[in-house]
Amino acid sequence: MTACVHLAAAPDVGRSARWAFPLRVMLADDHAMARRSLRLPLDGEDDLEVISEATDLSTVTRHLRRYTPHVLVLDLQLSNGSSVETIRRLCDQAPETEVVVLSMNPSPLFAQQTLDAGAAAFVLKTRADGELPGAVRAAAAGIEYISPELAPGVDALRRGGGHGLSPRETEVLRLIALGHTSAEIAAKLHLSPRTVETHRAHIHRKLGMRTRAELVQYALGQRLLVP
Repeated sequence: MTACVHLAAAPDVGRSARWAFPLRVMLADDHAMARRSLRLPLDGEDDLEVISEATDLSTVTRHLRRYTPHVLVLDLQLSNGSSVETIRRLCDQAPETEVVVLSMNPSPLFAQQTLDAGAAAFVLKTRADGELPGAVRAAAAGIEYISPELAPGVDALRRGGGHGLSPRETEVLRLIALGHTSAEIAAKLHLSPRTVETHRAHIHRKLGMRTRAELVQYALGQRLLVP
């Protein structure tokens, strides 16, 4: 599968990719209009060929066996319940096919989860017109691709202990993850509520996360909640 290389922008893989050209691509999206929109930037490229379309996971599985595409472009909002776990199953079933995930979810944590599951690339669906051809080429070449909008947040997740948070911000993050309100955190750390809110803003910005749920998952992954 893909090499462990991170790129925040599409590389120029040229003819050095490990696949013969044209690259065979399968699209999996349950909306006809969306599939047509996705085909447009791909059909305009001489080295890319869309050989199959699928509207559900059973068709995806069947077409993977039948066509053996180089790259599967997979929308994770398929109507029959596709998920991150789906990526693992598809990678096991078709190890020679790289998976490019399309999603409307702008969460760096979610992007990292899909990559951990075996996806080669994560593309925000709102950026597909400009990014999809490069992401497909990168995936086929064994190079990881992440939409540039999410790359800083993913990098922050991967730094682990070097996540860029100050010791005070790390402690505030831990207390947020434990369920404390800003007022409670202020009292525990002998800070003003306004200072705590400033720390919160810095934490969200540095980690590229928008919700408390994402912060909780990150804190768990960093073992910040271990006594």
